Amino acid sequence: MRRGDRLFELIEILRRARQPISASAIASELEVCKRTVYRDVAALIAQRVPIRGEAGVGYVLEAGFHMPPLMLTQDEIEAAVLGAQWVRTRGEPDMQRAAESLVAKIEAIAPGDLHSFFARPATGVAPVDPPEEILCSSEIRAAIRRQKKIRLEYGDDRGEITDRIIWPLLLGYRDQGRIIAAWCELREGFRYFRTERIKRAKILEESVPRRLDLLRAEWHVAMAKERQNFSTSELEGAFHPPSEED
Repeated sequence: MRRGDRLFELIEILRRARQPISASAIASELEVCKRTVYRDVAALIAQRVPIRGEAGVGYVLEAGFHMPPLMLTQDEIEAAVLGAQWVRTRGEPDMQRAAESLVAKIEAIAPGDLHSFFARPATGVAPVDPPEEILCSSEIRAAIRRQKKIRLEYGDDRGEITDRIIWPLLLGYRDQGRIIAAWCELREGFRYFRTERIKRAKILEESVPRRLDLLRAEWHVAMAKERQNFSTSELEGAFHPPSEED
């Protein structure tokens, strides 16, 4: 790998890291020795790339650093196109348009010899029938972004209808249907709601009285505790949280 390419790769490794990453880990991924990593980091710092390092902890790329768009690899293009294909076959109309726009933008910056991957992709996604929803996914996503409560008439797996006010956290997409992860005021706990079981819904003007990041952190803790109640075999496979069962 050329040194210039390796420096870009090093920055990308630091960019996607969620915590300090050691020189050993960087060296392993780049398939170089640690001394080379030390030299490369020093060279980037000399070029004013905001990398912080601490002995025994690792390197961190400070927030706010921006770089011109990098050349995409064949695998990166195929990954992006595959993801866009999934959204185009399973997303609501505005997400489908966004996926098409994304692919067009990627194609515009891709070199000419890679354009064939857009016209004749090596991967594909089988289409599915869109789910029937009382409350469309775009409205749910808007409520999450605006941190607004949602009132639901919801049918659980026993067919019982209950009136709920929820604090939506995340909209999960599956091949068939959607799932809303939310705090339920009625049950005073985190619950999952299948959108096809929603009988009636209304986005309220009342805002969620908690910061979304803190609420999501509590949700992750609750999910971790819930996983402890399931065997490994039950957890294998795609994202498939339990349905509302209370």
